[in-house]
Amino acid sequence: MIGLLEVSIFLIPGAIIYFLINKNFKMDKKLKQLLKGRTAEQQEVIKYFYSDGGCLSKNISDSEYEEKVMAKVKSMNFKQKALDKLGIDESQVNEVEPIHFEGWKFDEKKGYIKYGKDKVWRSSIYQITWIFCSSEQVYVYQYTFNMDEDGKKEQTEEYFYKDITNFSSSSSTVEKEDVLIKTNCKGESEYGRRTVDTDLFKITVPGDKLECSMVSNDYTEGAIQGLKAKLREKKNL
Repeated sequence: MIGLLEVSIFLIPGAIIYFLINKNFKMDKKLKQLLKGRTAEQQEVIKYFYSDGGCLSKNISDSEYEEKVMAKVKSMNFKQKALDKLGIDESQVNEVEPIHFEGWKFDEKKGYIKYGKDKVWRSSIYQITWIFCSSEQVYVYQYTFNMDEDGKKEQTEEYFYKDITNFSSSSSTVEKEDVLIKTNCKGESEYGRRTVDTDLFKITVPGDKLECSMVSNDYTEGAIQGLKAKLREKKNL
């Protein structure tokens, strides 16, 4: 007579196999739903964030994904687009050299994020901000777009120096669920909760604050210091 231990030995491996198959089936079903109705490029992007495919990956690489984003950025003359949307001429805003910030936008609720093989966090959302300064005002143009869908957000803001409380930079932490951790050679992916630090430039006015995604480097640091110096100069007039 087969004992309880022997039955368990036979049943446990079967249960594990069933769980793995069922889990992968659900994930494949979810992927199909995400890809439905998307363009070919958007499908490539979703697959990039959804799974790296393991050893037999046919998905785009980190660098290929970034090239797609940069190609989209270059296809639009954002500086001129900003001037047109704001209704200003560059000769009118020469208090400081026009400034631009750009970088991945990490949102807790929207989009995807992924930690690349090159140890760089990337998002399916990218943001560009242009800032122009006249003798009286600061003009801001911001464009945010999604690579996994058609979503975009375009906005303009105008501030008088006297109304600006502060120009500042900060590092903010965003926590995301269902972030790809790793994929094995069988294409089985592991997901979990992850946090990512993102650098932000902020314009603060009474009762409001505009945040701009950016990458901290010598250029952005110099630009921020220049804006702070200009604000102090205008406040002391």
